[in-house]
Amino acid sequence: MDFISTFDMFKIGLGPSSSHTMGPWAAARRFLAGLREAGELDRVARVRVDLFGSLAKTGKGHGTDLAVILGLGDFDPVTCDPGIVHPAVAEVRASRTLPLAGGRRIPFDEREDLIFHRGESLPFHPNALRFTATLDDGAARAETYYSIGGGFVVREGEAAGTPGDGPAIPFPIETAADLLRACRENGLTIPEVVLRNERAVRDDEAIREGLASIWRAMWESAFRGAHAEGILPGGLQVVRRAPRLSRSLLGAEAEEASRDADAWVAAIRRSAPGFDATLKWVACFALAVNEENAAFGRVVTAPTNGAAGVIPAVLLHRIAAHEGGEAAVGPFLLTAGVVGAMFKRRATISAAQGGCQAEIGVSSAMAAAGLAQTLGGTPEQALMAAEIAMEHHLGLTCDPVAGLVQVPCIERNTMGAIKAITAAQLALEGDPARAKVSLDAVIRSMWETALDMNSKYKETSEGGLAVQIPVNVVEC
Repeated sequence: MDFISTFDMFKIGLGPSSSHTMGPWAAARRFLAGLREAGELDRVARVRVDLFGSLAKTGKGHGTDLAVILGLGDFDPVTCDPGIVHPAVAEVRASRTLPLAGGRRIPFDEREDLIFHRGESLPFHPNALRFTATLDDGAARAETYYSIGGGFVVREGEAAGTPGDGPAIPFPIETAADLLRACRENGLTIPEVVLRNERAVRDDEAIREGLASIWRAMWESAFRGAHAEGILPGGLQVVRRAPRLSRSLLGAEAEEASRDADAWVAAIRRSAPGFDATLKWVACFALAVNEENAAFGRVVTAPTNGAAGVIPAVLLHRIAAHEGGEAAVGPFLLTAGVVGAMFKRRATISAAQGGCQAEIGVSSAMAAAGLAQTLGGTPEQALMAAEIAMEHHLGLTCDPVAGLVQVPCIERNTMGAIKAITAAQLALEGDPARAKVSLDAVIRSMWETALDMNSKYKETSEGGLAVQIPVNVVEC
C-alpha cells in the first residue's frame, strides 16, 4: 500500500484553492520538469493549456489561470513572495509573453493559449488540465494531469496510490481498524504509531523541523489574517472581519499584540477567555486563515486550502486554552494527518468529487481527533471524535458564490472548527465501546454520499448558494 505521510496532508503554499490553485501550479512545474529531463525545454516555442470540468467552471474565481501562468514561470509556491502573484501575472498579460521556467520568453496569449472548456469533463476526475508544448520543429508534446484534491496531482496513465509503492513502513494503515490494531497490539498512542511510520521516510530531526514549519506557517497565516484590513479580491466586496474581532477581544492589549505572531498568541493566553470569548476566538482564528487564503496569502493545506482554517483554529485553541502549550503541536498534527490520510485513501478530499463534506468535513474530523488525542484521549476516543465530527458534515455541498473561496467557504471554517471541539469533548466524555457508528463506517458513508451527490453541488457554482445570490463579478 502507498504511504501517505503527514507531510503529504499538510503542504505549505498559496491560496485560494489546493485543487484549483496549488494542484495546477504543481502540474505546470511537473510538465516543465519533464521537458527539461527530455532535453526539450530550450526548444519549446509555445505552450497551450486546456482546462476541463470544475477547473474550467470555477477556475477563474479560484485563480487557476494565475496558478498555471506562475507554474509555467517555475515560481515556487512554498517560497515565493505572495506579493508577486498579481504583478507577475499582470506583466505576462501586458507583454503577451511568458518567461518559460523563469528563463527565455515565449509568446503567450491567454485567449489562445489558456482555454476553459466549461462544457467538457474528462472521465478520471473533474479537475483536469492538459499541457501541450509545441517545439521549434513543429512537434508537439502533451500531458494531461488531474488535480485530485489537497494539492495532490496525478498524471494521466500514472496510478494514484499503486499498491506497493513507497517505503516499507512498520504499520500499514488503510482503515481506522488498522490503526487501532497497531495501537492495541503495540501499546502505542496514535501519534506514536504515525511517528514510527514517518521514520521510514525521514529522521527525527527532519520530522521535528517539518512539523514546526507547518505549525509556524499556520500560526503566521492566522496572525497575518487577524491584522490585515481591507476587502478581499475577486469582486464580491467581502470585507475582512478577523482584524476587528481580534481587536475587540484583546481590548487594550491589541496594539502590543500586533507586533508579531508570538506576541499575539501570548496576549490571547493572558486573556483567559470565558465561554463566549472562546467561541469568538475560535471563529477569529478560522476567519483569519481563510481570509488570508482568499487573498492569495500563504497557508497550509489542512487537508485543503478551502478548509485551511479549521485545524489552525482548533490547534490555537488547544494551545491558548489548555495546559501543555506547543508541546501538543506534534502529536496533534500527527494524529490529524493520519485521519486525513484515511479519508483520502478510502473516500476523497476533493470538493469537486465529494462536495464540501470532503473539505470542511474532513478537516473537522482531523482536528477533532488531534484535539481529543492531546487532551488525554485514548486512541478509541480520538477516532470517535473524528467520526462524530464527520457524521455532522455528511452531505455538505460545495457551492462557492462566483467560484470564489469566500462565500460561504470562509464562514464554514468557523463552523467546522467549533464542531471539531464539540466532537472532541463528546468523545472524551463518551464510551467508544458503546458507539453505534465507527470511523470506518462514516468514511464509507461519506464516499457513498459523494457518489450520489448531484454534480452541481460539487464545486461547479451551478447549484446551492452560488445560484441564489445575484453577483456581478467581471472575469479578467
